[in-house]
Amino acid sequence: MTDTAAKFDARAHEYQLQSRIALAGYDACHELTACMLAAKLGSGSSAHVLVAGAGGGAREVLTAGALEPGWRFTAVDPSQAMMDIAVTAIDAAGLLGRTSTKLGTVDDLPSEAVFDAATLIGVLHHVPGDAGKLALLRSISSRMKPGAPLVLAGNRLAYEDHQLLLTAWGERWRMMGASPSEVEAKLGKILQGADPPASEAEVERLLTAGGFGNPTWFFSSLFWGACLASRR
Repeated sequence: MTDTAAKFDARAHEYQLQSRIALAGYDACHELTACMLAAKLGSGSSAHVLVAGAGGGAREVLTAGALEPGWRFTAVDPSQAMMDIAVTAIDAAGLLGRTSTKLGTVDDLPSEAVFDAATLIGVLHHVPGDAGKLALLRSISSRMKPGAPLVLAGNRLAYEDHQLLLTAWGERWRMMGASPSEVEAKLGKILQGADPPASEAEVERLLTAGGFGNPTWFFSSLFWGACLASRR
């Protein structure tokens, strides 16, 4: 293994480890995402899935690609470093032949509605303000076929309004080996580094304004929630 490959492997491992601590049920959420999409698309379907914000581990591609051999993916991320990690993971899983990658945003893709499904996992709560969130959802919906399913997953509660959940999240890091100072740093970072919708009702309002309807919630873990909605 070259030094560069070893570096990517170490970064990918660290990213996946941290993600699984931050989100209890990380793997279950991704597996259920594939199950929900398959329930809408049909068992054993041939589908082209847009993965928005695929950088890091590309877990959406790895999980769904292993479970549904007929699906193809277009993975988009604006970060070169994160996309490099994703491509390395996709290649190692033998899924690069079924995956197109795009360094950039969804807006950089062709504007035609060609996707049979889409995922937006762990992204929306990092987009500041309602205007930015709506712009992203509308950009995704405009590239999906009518009726196509979107799985939206991310934090969907205002952190400061749910102190018990916030404390429990800090306790999870402690139980997984973080020192008191590390827990304090994690709590400080989550309070300053994201702008989640304030409630599930707010998520549903954004989805409606973004071109989606009939959301079904199927996963919850502290602040995190996942739902499937259909492009109108």
